[in-house]
Amino acid sequence: MIPFHELVWFVVILAMAASIAGFLAGMFGIGGGAILVPVLYQAFTLLDTPDSVRMHLSIGTSLAVIVPTSISSFRAHYRKNAPDLALLNGWIIVVPLGVIIASVIVAETSSSVLRGIFACIAALVGLRMVFNRDSWRLGDDLPKNPIRGIVGFGIGLLSALMGVGGGVLNNTFMTLFGRPVHQAVATSAGVGILISWPGLIGYLWAGWGDPGLPIYSTGYINWIAVALTVPITLVVAPLGAHAAHKLDKRQLEVAFGIFLLMVAGRFVWSLYF
Repeated sequence: MIPFHELVWFVVILAMAASIAGFLAGMFGIGGGAILVPVLYQAFTLLDTPDSVRMHLSIGTSLAVIVPTSISSFRAHYRKNAPDLALLNGWIIVVPLGVIIASVIVAETSSSVLRGIFACIAALVGLRMVFNRDSWRLGDDLPKNPIRGIVGFGIGLLSALMGVGGGVLNNTFMTLFGRPVHQAVATSAGVGILISWPGLIGYLWAGWGDPGLPIYSTGYINWIAVALTVPITLVVAPLGAHAAHKLDKRQLEVAFGIFLLMVAGRFVWSLYF
């Protein structure tokens, strides 16, 4: 039986994380997983979750939360005619395929490896966000297939291994090839939909029957965390999408990049100490 005070702290921590994640989901077109995964990783200690499944559970639960969050964020951006629908249509198969492959990998991967993957990608993206310059370009427009398809597959694969909606990776891809940041943000919300649905199914399968799962978990999805987090993110995500067109995004980008670097450092520390 979980002590009442620990359950209260679990609820409070998740409520705070959901508010921040939901706002960032709308602001940056991300699913909020970059916030949720490290918070869930710490919060699941309150449910006496074994270390062997804690990272798996954090990633899977994050992807489950991203399902409604990404839909809400995408609808808000779609009403402004902002997403690149041609890119999303071209990724309908390759992005989910990358997610499916990631689910197979997760089923055979240790918690420490997943933490290492999260830390490496978070550090690279964080450095890019902190030191980003508008002048950084790899081209004037998005590359054609097969390169475009390979990138979509890679975004799906890496995002599912991290438990994120693909926004930070897709934003980087689109802006490096000359697309406006607001279009990249709006399109990333759609990428989150392509990642989260197959990710939810994949992590249910990957963790099915694992004896180390805490109460109210199915596979690597904890439904207590989902039920607590989703309503808050659904309310806050449209606010972030609205604010995306008004606030100083560069300052927020730097702050988010610093947060990612801190998270990366935390996971690296956990691997050795």
